[in-house]
Amino acid sequence: MKAIEIISIPVTDQTLAKEFYQKLGFKVLVDAPFGPNQQWVQLAFPGSAVSITLVNWFPEMTPGSMRGFVVKTDDLEADIKDLIAKGIEVGNIDTTPWGKFLAVKDPDGNTVSLHAD
Repeated sequence: MKAIEIISIPVTDQTLAKEFYQKLGFKVLVDAPFGPNQQWVQLAFPGSAVSITLVNWFPEMTPGSMRGFVVKTDDLEADIKDLIAKGIEVGNIDTTPWGKFLAVKDPDGNTVSLHAD
């Protein structure tokens, strides 16, 4: 084993979730049918080897249940202004000894934590 490649995020509405993650800066890599009534939606940050896929076909993966997904950022304050301008609700900054964190929830309630040193 050598690297994390894809992280699956459980969602209800792939189109709505895709729009949200694009507002966070993810770019669509693939958006194509791959089975009966199934769509493969894969996104990544430009230049990143790690991507996400928005899944709705795993019954044991409840939409809104994802926690612990951390996204690195260089300027949390600028990101807050950008997200608010895009209509995304942001939480409060949590300052810890290992950096600042900001929780953002996707349309299903999955939590993405933005992290800055």
